Amino acid sequence: MPREISFFDAYIPTLLLLVLVAGALALVADRLLVRIGLYGLVWHPALFRVSLFVCLAAALGLVVYA
Repeated sequence: MPREISFFDAYIPTLLLLVLVAGALALVADRLLVRIGLYGLVWHPALFRVSLFVCLAAALGLVVYA
């Protein structure tokens, strides 16, 4: 995959798009985990949400760049 993507004649990094996709996936996963009731078992829900986003962004980055 290219390092930059042309979007309306502006080059944006592929990693930026991956972070946006990871944010959308994290929101969907967060809504699902709230419905399941997992956050009642988590010590720090905000920290869990941030770590979920970071793990998704890192996994997408590894899939694309590895």
